[in-house]
Amino acid sequence: MEIRRFLVTAGPYLLTVYVQPQTLNLSCRDHYFCNAPTTVRQSHPSATMSLPDYSALGFKDILVSLDGAVAVIVINRPTERNSINKNIIKELIQAFNLCDRDDRVRAVILTADPQAPAYCSGADISSGWDLLWEEESEKEGEHAHRDSGGTVSVAVYRCRKITIAAVNGHAAGAGMTAFQLPFDFRFVWAGAKLTFPFVRRGIPAEATSTYLLPRLLGHSRASALLLTGATISPESSYIRDLYYKVLPTREEVFPAAKVFADELAANTSQPSIAYTKALLQHPGDSIEENHLLDSRAIRLLGSSRDAAEGVNSFKERRLPKFVDTLSGTSSPWFPWWRRLDISHLKSKL
Repeated sequence: MEIRRFLVTAGPYLLTVYVQPQTLNLSCRDHYFCNAPTTVRQSHPSATMSLPDYSALGFKDILVSLDGAVAVIVINRPTERNSINKNIIKELIQAFNLCDRDDRVRAVILTADPQAPAYCSGADISSGWDLLWEEESEKEGEHAHRDSGGTVSVAVYRCRKITIAAVNGHAAGAGMTAFQLPFDFRFVWAGAKLTFPFVRRGIPAEATSTYLLPRLLGHSRASALLLTGATISPESSYIRDLYYKVLPTREEVFPAAKVFADELAANTSQPSIAYTKALLQHPGDSIEENHLLDSRAIRLLGSSRDAAEGVNSFKERRLPKFVDTLSGTSSPWFPWWRRLDISHLKSKL
C-alpha cells in the first residue's frame, strides 16, 4: 500500500503526516496543540491529506456517511435491539476520532433506524457481563480495567465538533449514558422509554454518567435517576431539561436533528466551536482563572480569518463563510487541563 510522508513545520516544531488511502494517521513530536506557536495558520500546501471515505471503512455494527458537513452515524444492530457489544465500542471510538480530525466534518449525529425496536437497549448481557472484561487488561491487574461505555463517552466528549444524539427509540443503560450524556445536544422521541437500570442489575452507574449527569441536570435529579433505576418518559420533570427538543414521533427525530446540524455547520466557526466547548468542559477552578483562559482564546482567535469574516458578514448583512479549520489552528496552551492517558493500561489515578 502506498504511504506518502509529508513534513509540516510550525516554527521550531515538526509535524509528520503519514497518508495512505482511506486513513488519517497523524503523529506529532509533541501532543497536538500543546507546543505549537500561538497562531492561526493555513495548512501547509504540500500536506494535502487523503480523507476517509466513511462508507468504505468496513464498519459492521454502525453505518457512517458524510452528508455535506455533517457526519451521520447510525447504530446498526436492529435484530439485537441495538445493544452494545465489544465491536460497536471499537467502531464508535474510531468513527468519532476520525470525525474529530476531519476538517470536512463540522457536526456529528448519532442515531438509529427509526424502525429498529430501540435506539439502544444497553449492553448485550445474554451471556452475562462478559462485555465488561478484556483478557489483556485483566492480565495487568485491576487498575488496567476500562469501562467500555466510558471509553465511548470520552471519545465523544473529546470530539471538538458539534455532537448531537438523535434518540429515536427506547434507551437503556449505555443508550442513556455513553450514547447521550457526552453529546452537546440531544433530540428525543416523546414516546421513548428511558432508564438508567444499573442499580437494578447489580452494578454501579457507568460510562462517566456520575460525572456528566449531575453537571447536566444537577445533583438532586441525577441522584433520583441513577439511584432508583426507574423507567421514565422524556417529558418527566426529572429529565426533560436534558433534551434540546422532544418530537412527537420517532420519524421526526433525525430530520429535526439534521436540519439543526446543517444550520450550525453552515453558520459557526470550527475553531470557535472547539475552544468554546473546551472552556465549557474545563472552565478553570475560579472565575479569575476562567477569565484568563477565555482571554487567551479571544486573543488567539480574534486575529483569525473567521473573526474577520464574522465582522464583515454582520456589517454586510449576509451569512458568514467561515474557512478556518482545526488542523490550521494551534496554541501552546491547549489543552490547559490535566489529560490522563486512559488508553495506557498502566495509567492510574
